[in-house]
Amino acid sequence: MSLTVRVFAAIALYLSGMMTFSVGAESITVAVASNFTATLQDLAARFEVESGHSVRVSSASTGKLYAQIINGAPFEVLLAADVERPRLLEISGHGVAASRVTYAIGRLELWSRDPALREIDCRRGLENLGRQRLAIANPDTAPYGRAARETLISLGLWERVQPQLVVGENIAQTLQFVASGNARLGFIAATQSLDVRLPDATCAWPVPPELHRPIEQQAILLKRAADKSTVADFMEFLRGSAGRAIIARHGYALPD
Repeated sequence: MSLTVRVFAAIALYLSGMMTFSVGAESITVAVASNFTATLQDLAARFEVESGHSVRVSSASTGKLYAQIINGAPFEVLLAADVERPRLLEISGHGVAASRVTYAIGRLELWSRDPALREIDCRRGLENLGRQRLAIANPDTAPYGRAARETLISLGLWERVQPQLVVGENIAQTLQFVASGNARLGFIAATQSLDVRLPDATCAWPVPPELHRPIEQQAILLKRAADKSTVADFMEFLRGSAGRAIIARHGYALPD
């Protein structure tokens, strides 16, 4: 066989392999709580490299995603920021029975970029809020907002600060309020404070976990993807060593 023939044969074999890969590649659609979006982007990039499949991401508060799923949104996996909504989806039949898994434990942080709070304890700033604004996520739809409300109740401050609250639709919008200076302080997900694009914090207070119920974040396989092996592979990746390492790197505690 001549060199030219061998070269063309190799190219044909390569292109054949590329076509096979392209035909076999699939796309999965993941709905994710706002606090976990950046982490999921890293997870998706690693999964895409390892599997050859693509991941489409839709981000919102857990409560909003739950409502969308109930109303027929074409998601295949939900990565919630709580346990309750995945449990309800399993009960209603929108989620696959026994597919729920805790993938991360969230951490709450009180954060500010206000120069007036530089080198001042953030908690003291909260207790002396005065007429300044405090940002939290919506406690009725966002689990981090619920944890913020529980923290304020535990500290005996809930009634006092309510007139000063600025309520974000989700934890991402809450961060925008405090990072932009529209609120002096804000309860955010601790993982958000690791974002290098943020301005430097002037004070930060990691909220002791005993001040609120655990922010246990669960994933659930949704009914439309019950028999889709690619989605099952993603769920397995989420629980595997590579997935857990990425989750921990983003500042979450890991379930046992």
